[in-house]
Amino acid sequence: MKRILILAAALFTACTAFAQSEYNLQRRSLFEVLPVYSSDIVFLGNSITDGCEWAELFNNRHVKNRGISGDRSGWLLDRLDPIVGGHPKKLFLMIGVNDLAAGVSPDEIVANVARLIDRFQSESRWTKIYVQSILPVNGDLPGYERRKACAPLIVPTNKRLEALCDEKGVTYLDVWGALADHEGRLDKRYTNDGLHLTGEGYVVWRDAIKQHVK
Repeated sequence: MKRILILAAALFTACTAFAQSEYNLQRRSLFEVLPVYSSDIVFLGNSITDGCEWAELFNNRHVKNRGISGDRSGWLLDRLDPIVGGHPKKLFLMIGVNDLAAGVSPDEIVANVARLIDRFQSESRWTKIYVQSILPVNGDLPGYERRKACAPLIVPTNKRLEALCDEKGVTYLDVWGALADHEGRLDKRYTNDGLHLTGEGYVVWRDAIKQHVK
């Protein structure tokens, strides 16, 4: 019986990974045929970015969503060509929570973000880059309890990202503070699973950065 349960768990993990890779491929292929223009404002990241209708939220047709659910900082580097080649006016990046949940070190996350910044500064130097903080999580809510283990690493990683932005001369935006409760968890008012945002959460995010999006 134990062997059956282990096998079932392994199959579930494999199927989940396969489904994720299929979704990732679908989104990447879509982004390769949808152009990015020099007048565009690109939001780049994982499912937290993917889950929003940014153009509608900002009432701005130049805002484009390039988020892919499940994405990590290293994987992000492999799909930059269509974005860099479009030379967008602005880039808003949020990445890292999936890395931390998977055991990727803060050092590696910061190094990958540095590579992304270097690429834009080399090949699309007029793009204004904004690195947004990794959002808090709330492991007390059902559905994403496993994120609780990575919660203590989020603030230190954000501090490293802020220092990197100072070093590279790009803008760091603290969205963490706008969405955290008094204990540093993702506020229950803005999430239903401890990781992703509800509409109210996206409005708070928008209001925290809207002066930079204009």
